[in-house]
Amino acid sequence: MKVDVLLGLQWGDEGKGKVVDVLTAGYDIIARFQGGPNAGHTIEFDNKKFVLHTIPSGIFNKGTVNVIGNGVIIDPYILNKEIKTLKESNIEVTDNLVVSKKAHVILPSHRLLDAVYESAKGDKKIGSTLKGIGPTYTDKISRNGIRVGDLGHVNFQQKYDDAKNRHLTIAKQYGFNIDELTIEGMTFYEYEEAWFSVLDTLKRLKWVNSEYFLNNALKKGKKVLAEGAQGTMLDIDFGSYPYVTSSNTITAGVSSGLGIAPSLVGRVFGIFKAYCTRVGSGPFPTELFDDSGEKLRKIGREFGATTGRPRRCGWLDMVALKYSIMLNGVTDLMMMKADVLDDFEEISVATAYKINGKISEEVPYDMSDTDIEPIFTRIKGWNKNLKGVTSFNNMPEELDQYVDFIEKQTGVQVSMVSIGPDRSETLIKEGAL
Repeated sequence: MKVDVLLGLQWGDEGKGKVVDVLTAGYDIIARFQGGPNAGHTIEFDNKKFVLHTIPSGIFNKGTVNVIGNGVIIDPYILNKEIKTLKESNIEVTDNLVVSKKAHVILPSHRLLDAVYESAKGDKKIGSTLKGIGPTYTDKISRNGIRVGDLGHVNFQQKYDDAKNRHLTIAKQYGFNIDELTIEGMTFYEYEEAWFSVLDTLKRLKWVNSEYFLNNALKKGKKVLAEGAQGTMLDIDFGSYPYVTSSNTITAGVSSGLGIAPSLVGRVFGIFKAYCTRVGSGPFPTELFDDSGEKLRKIGREFGATTGRPRRCGWLDMVALKYSIMLNGVTDLMMMKADVLDDFEEISVATAYKINGKISEEVPYDMSDTDIEPIFTRIKGWNKNLKGVTSFNNMPEELDQYVDFIEKQTGVQVSMVSIGPDRSETLIKEGAL
């Protein structure tokens, strides 16, 4: 068996959680391979809404095992809140959730450092979620990190104290008073106490050597779906650097984040919105500052699932989309939030950039300091409510043409179109999945 991959092709918030939830019934295992609680995967069904930050999106299917892989970083405090919220809705977590011993742990002082670094940047802030993501990955790469498996070691407290003291020293060097900084509305030391009080929740979960767990499952014929977080344009290497996340969000991250050989990667499902959004700072060539942008935000309820911040909105960027497809080896496209465009008589799509007076279909080396003028193609909108549409065969002609345009531009089939937030509001092309 091979591992199928599901990931975002834009700047995150594409709707990955919903698609994983829809596809889960066809898989034995859902495995997160990167990111941390900066993710916000929203899933809606039966008039209920859930936002997952660390737990894989297959948790709602009792027959599916969910794996938090070694490439993920875990905040025990946030994970505990997530588990508690699910249990309040009678969704049992501990029976079908396993955690890699090699996953790194976000310490309270990591979150403190995140706030310090972001504040020190002044007007050059990257728009961090302040969840401690960057500092935790920094410690991982510099070989100073603490992993899940360390929580059970006799020297854990010493490792923790060494890391905390190192972090507090850095914060003080930046001129910050530790007592004046807050985390989750608490002082650092209050948050630290709360963090330690919930460690047992993480300790009670099943810990595994996830690389063996997953490869052995594949040998037994189990079907595995690797779930990514954030989006391709936020990849640490290939995204709009430096306004990116701290991990590899692309297909290559599956190998390092789960211990899966590249030759074992199967289908790659690329998720994208029918338009574009971005949270925080950074380049966004097709961003709209007019009534159309505000309309997209309002209809699409474009506010960050993790931060609550309003998302910047713009038209679909085909240059960036084709770039993401190339990097990931996408085999199937899945278009989300088509219904948000229901009331538009005309839709625009950026099919090229004008850079220094020249037309280009490539994403430039540095999107941040490059003057990019998007070249738009205008497409007729369907201008009608998509509720009641039950299949690809009865989509409005204009939506069918929009899908066809995207397929011709990218050379990849659009296998799924989402026309609403509920899992039932999903159109799947016949025979595609």
